[in-house]
Amino acid sequence: MQIDTVTFTFGGDLPVASFAEFAQHRAARLSLTLETVAQNSDTMTVRVHGPTDLVDAFEMAMSLGPADCIVSDVRRTDNNPNRSET
Repeated sequence: MQIDTVTFTFGGDLPVASFAEFAQHRAARLSLTLETVAQNSDTMTVRVHGPTDLVDAFEMAMSLGPADCIVSDVRRTDNNPNRSET
């Protein structure tokens, strides 16, 4: 299984509490490690670590966001100079 560490920056209309709670919940459901790097009402940057397919699922879920959030932009930065197989 391939393991990734990815930094995502989500942009849009992102009420802080709602979007942060959604990110925590989605990461936990997918058994990913989540670190919030920065957040305000326009952007949220998080670093996620876990199986590649689940990191991709997290990106998809966050792009849809909770009902009170509008995600208009997602930037992805892979932080894996040497991917590992476990």
